[in-house]
Amino acid sequence: MEETARAVASPCINVCKLDRNRLCAGCGRHIDEIARWSSMSDSERSHILQRVLPLRQQLQQSLQGSLADHERLLRALHPLAEPPAGDGWNRSELDDLLPPGPPVEAAVLAGIVPRANGAQVILTRRTETLRQHGGQVGFPGGRTEPDDRDALAAALRESQEEIALAPTQVQALGYLDPFVTITGYRVTPVVAVIDPDFVAVPQPSEVAEVFEVPLDYLMAADNLRQVEITHRGRVRHVLEYGWPGQRIWGATAAILYNLRRRLEQVQ
Repeated sequence: MEETARAVASPCINVCKLDRNRLCAGCGRHIDEIARWSSMSDSERSHILQRVLPLRQQLQQSLQGSLADHERLLRALHPLAEPPAGDGWNRSELDDLLPPGPPVEAAVLAGIVPRANGAQVILTRRTETLRQHGGQVGFPGGRTEPDDRDALAAALRESQEEIALAPTQVQALGYLDPFVTITGYRVTPVVAVIDPDFVAVPQPSEVAEVFEVPLDYLMAADNLRQVEITHRGRVRHVLEYGWPGQRIWGATAAILYNLRRRLEQVQ
């Protein structure tokens, strides 16, 4: 159902018409941006008009025709104002393998880059010498620190530290379901759109490589397979993509699988 909201000094003339995702069909602003428009500073309004809206439009265009079309993607995510609760959607699979005590909170940034040839997902390959997850492919992110306001703040901070991604080049869209790792972390994935002008600068002590994989490839069920591994004498099945030159598996593959399943479940 369409809603209407009067916009004071807005890019729309008189009235903004909102779609089901609370974005104006005319000017592209979110209802929160419309509501705050008259109280914003000139610099805030300029940032939205010159950076936020063009990036939002680029994302819409790059997702056309894909499983993750723009409207479906927004509906598939937990809203930023309502971070997901719970122990993790895979918690029951690890009951007898997790370390004692409560899980360590962590967050990762699942960044989508709008490109002319389709949306891409930013991934990193960790430095081989890291004590945990050395050499593995993952999203930028890490442990939530006491100063982090929430999972989004943690994901943004870690992304800036690891690959020099400035918060001004990120537009967060929402959350996926939390995921528990076998090392005892409860990971909250943040899905965001990344400015295509972003140039990664890996922190060499943590990140060996930054690369992109087409979102359509990662959302295609035929590209994801189960493989057997042995952990503490027990056979486990984990997910893996066969992307050339990189092993995208484990928690990273599971987070992408969670995105695909959430997309498939919305109309």
